[in-house]
Amino acid sequence: MSLAQASSTAASTDPKSPNTAYEPIRGQAGKDVIWIPTPEGLIDKMLTAAKVTEQDRLFDLGSGDGIIAITAARKFGAQSVGIEYNPDMAQFARRKVNEAGLNNKVRIITGDIFKEDFTSATVVTLYLMPHLNLQLRPTLLKMKPGTRVVSHAFTMGDWEPDETMQHEYSRAYYWMVPAQVAGDWVITGLEGGPVRLRMNQTFQHIGGTMTRGGVTQALMGARLQGEELKFRFSTPDQTVHTFTGKVEGKRMTGSVSSGFTNASIEGVRQ
Repeated sequence: MSLAQASSTAASTDPKSPNTAYEPIRGQAGKDVIWIPTPEGLIDKMLTAAKVTEQDRLFDLGSGDGIIAITAARKFGAQSVGIEYNPDMAQFARRKVNEAGLNNKVRIITGDIFKEDFTSATVVTLYLMPHLNLQLRPTLLKMKPGTRVVSHAFTMGDWEPDETMQHEYSRAYYWMVPAQVAGDWVITGLEGGPVRLRMNQTFQHIGGTMTRGGVTQALMGARLQGEELKFRFSTPDQTVHTFTGKVEGKRMTGSVSSGFTNASIEGVRQ
């Protein structure tokens, strides 16, 4: 991947078309940034952190010479799409895809990352600039919960990374897009119900309270990973119960366990 942005222009997908003599130069100017390739050792760590598999569809934003898209396909089996602004660079990347024998798994688009639709991605990789990351952040946060995002060098502002990785002098950051859980929920399936849940959220960091039988208590150990939600609460007899489930839009499903008991519950956001 490169420190290079993207703006839409049509280009041939034939790797044998003109401009095959083009060779990118480290540090060359792009639309908003310069081109600096991501080290292969860091690419491996980025894709490993994102747990990329053959089930994934990876989009590399500002894909430069195509190395991340190619590596994701060659080493991890993913279907990959690179979006690159510079038509010469995009054509160079297509040559590399062709040389790697990966035309059936990797596609390079000459396009604008702010105009192309990459919402079908399960993994997004990028090496842009902090202000571009922040411009992209609202789009990323609206993607399907559980989508993995990895950025070389730059963060997403106050959206704290779930993991940081380093290779020699290079660093990358990993996030998983969280479900939107903030708000008031009504839970059914528990004794003494209905139970009211009030959740607060700052990106993947969550907390909240549960009101049951007129008694309100803070949730313990609340954790959100993608669409997967987990928290604990106690009953008047001081028994600790654990909820494990998932959030899909305005619906929450899962089970509450304590000792040898297990009950299925559902929640609806109000």
